Amino acid sequence: MKFVQFEDAERFAKVAEPIIAKKEDVYSLFYGVLQAIKAKKYENPFMAAVMEGEEVLVLLQMTPPHPLNLIIVDESRAEELIDFIIRELRGNLIAVPSVISVKKWALSFAKAWEQITGETQKLLMDQGLYRLDKIEESLEMSPGNWRFATKADAPLIENWFALFEEDTNIGKTAPELIKEKVASFIEAQEIFLWENEGKVVSMMKKARPTENGVTVSFVFTPKEERKKGYARTMVAHGSKELLKDYKFCVLYTDMMNPTSNKIYQEIGYKHIADSIHIGFEK
Repeated sequence: MKFVQFEDAERFAKVAEPIIAKKEDVYSLFYGVLQAIKAKKYENPFMAAVMEGEEVLVLLQMTPPHPLNLIIVDESRAEELIDFIIRELRGNLIAVPSVISVKKWALSFAKAWEQITGETQKLLMDQGLYRLDKIEESLEMSPGNWRFATKADAPLIENWFALFEEDTNIGKTAPELIKEKVASFIEAQEIFLWENEGKVVSMMKKARPTENGVTVSFVFTPKEERKKGYARTMVAHGSKELLKDYKFCVLYTDMMNPTSNKIYQEIGYKHIADSIHIGFEK
């Protein structure tokens, strides 16, 4: 076995894409981030594969400070491969703040990481991955209309960005960086807003497009507007719009929040996999 690191994203894509394209929905996070790396949207990305001759056994990807994402291709050797990966990461002085992957792989990696490094694992997010091919047309909708966000909406979205991070416990982004991110989202027409009687009450974001699919993320409704069906209606209309350009949509849900899982299924999203994000503490 060889641990092969890639500096060139196009070379890595030639190795990775034939594998991830076979399960484009399940590997949508890995695939979408790879497209962003190819577009030079990340600095110093980590890309690697475990190879045996020409055969790919494992794919690894990380865009610091975001988690390590791994795909184990040869599952029959998962334990051996995870042990090999960790020792190579350690030997190459590659810091791993956290791991995100299909649940069984991430749990196995975290257990081995604890044993080898002495660090302690901490559950950050237990997630369900859902796929949508067609909207449930009989769904009852909340009043209002959707529209793309404009520059005038930036202060509101910046505030909601920070509140979303608090709600989901995914870390805190510096205000100046939030400002930059929101400006780029708006310019790319990635932010969808639901507006009722002149007031913006919910939002969602288009993220990580792949060849056939796209991710729905950053679904947020402020506390004072919750329990009115706005999030469900926003995601339903936004997803329907995205399906004009893509064959399917995917989204991640918090498995500890039965309400969100229920509303997405009502829209037509189907559960296709379990994912987990685990952090490490010294």
